[in-house]
Amino acid sequence: MQCFRLPQVDFNQLILGAQVLEADSYGAKVYLLNDGNILKLFRRKRLISSALLRPYSQRFIDNVLQLEKKGIPTLKVLKHYKLEAPGMTAVLYQPLPGETLSQLSRKAGFSWQERLPDLVALVRRLHASGVYFRSLHLGNIVVTPGQEMGLIDVADMRFMRGPLSKRMVKRNVQHFARYIARERLQEKFPLAELERALLG
Repeated sequence: MQCFRLPQVDFNQLILGAQVLEADSYGAKVYLLNDGNILKLFRRKRLISSALLRPYSQRFIDNVLQLEKKGIPTLKVLKHYKLEAPGMTAVLYQPLPGETLSQLSRKAGFSWQERLPDLVALVRRLHASGVYFRSLHLGNIVVTPGQEMGLIDVADMRFMRGPLSKRMVKRNVQHFARYIARERLQEKFPLAELERALLG
């Protein structure tokens, strides 16, 4: 996808009235724009890095394209920008419609036992397709209006030539378990069942 230059005046116009969804010590990282699309900023953190040749934003776009090829629902990239600030790029994208499992789990009547089979099927599909998603957690898995499960925030991802090794599957499940512990969901989420299903 072609990368377009985005002058500061146009950037300011683009984010006018936008809601900041995520920020760090450097400032805003993710904007929800007035038209419902999302603008995600990427900063090159070191002066000399591999991001000089392949910006983090391009990796994000490549991950989206790889997921699309594998038939896994995800966001839709609209434009790729190079900003005036040194080392900064951005991706404009249409979010995947639906709600995250994290959001759904807070609603009355939600049942993990009903959702677990689809969650297991998604994770198995990722592992069988060679997708290693370190940031796989309930906040990055969306249930679409068609009741499919898809992925968002796909920057932290690697694609292997074949299915993931048992070691990588175990590591992926450990990342997921740490998220459950961090969010204090151990009493609600059937982690043991998920681990048995994925690790045998």
